[in-house]
Amino acid sequence: MITIDNVHYSYASNIEALKGVSLTINDGDFIAIMGQNGAGKTTFIKHFNGLLKPTSGTVHVNGIETTKTSVATLAKNVGFVFQNPDNQLFSETVEDEIAFALKNFKYDKKTIEEQVTWALDFFSLTQYRKTSPFLLSGGERKRVALASVLAWNPDALVLDEPTIGQDHEQKEKLRQFIIQLHAKKKTVIMVTHDVEFVAECNPRVILMRDGKIIADGIAKNILTNPTLLEESSIVLPQIAQIFTKLYPLGLPTDIIDITEAETILLAANAKKQEQLT
Repeated sequence: MITIDNVHYSYASNIEALKGVSLTINDGDFIAIMGQNGAGKTTFIKHFNGLLKPTSGTVHVNGIETTKTSVATLAKNVGFVFQNPDNQLFSETVEDEIAFALKNFKYDKKTIEEQVTWALDFFSLTQYRKTSPFLLSGGERKRVALASVLAWNPDALVLDEPTIGQDHEQKEKLRQFIIQLHAKKKTVIMVTHDVEFVAECNPRVILMRDGKIIADGIAKNILTNPTLLEESSIVLPQIAQIFTKLYPLGLPTDIIDITEAETILLAANAKKQEQLT
């Protein structure tokens, strides 16, 4: 779906934010991009729908080079949710905000009403239907921004720090929805510092540092590699921390999934009980 080839990007201040980055994102990929502040993560994902154009190198979305088409054209296929929702909210009511893109993309009135109602319900925003987004809390505005993009069901969804300001219930709803999208072969890309959320989602993980990609692999391998995590200022997930301490008992250390952890611990306990009898 998205091909990034040797992309460099420099801001007007001559700060080189991306330094020869290459990556292939396939249809249906679920990717988490992680790294310390200033690693180039947000600059990188803004290339995925043409919000930024490479200083050099190329970015193709569905075979189309982003420098040769508009952001509006790319946006229908690649939805983008900013870290700060105030950067994309502007309508007078929550309802109008969610309906805006649907109207621009020429959906019929019935579909617009159905999608707006679905989004309001899913993100627990129904009570704010007629409320100005700017009267809501930061977490609620974040949900409005998510709803306004997810309502038109793009082929790819790019999320910049989606869990900031969200409570556990909303994080779990988001996780379940991302899993549903992934099951439907939708492409989901998120930038996040939330290592526990990534561990629960178990996506492909891209680690960035100083404008470069330093690692690309499954979450289980990346998030249990102390050297890589230290280089990227990322803390080991809690489950991995526990299993690291249990290593002297013969348990593996590359565990981040709670279901796998439960299975291993139950098996270890059963074996211990068998030995005792």
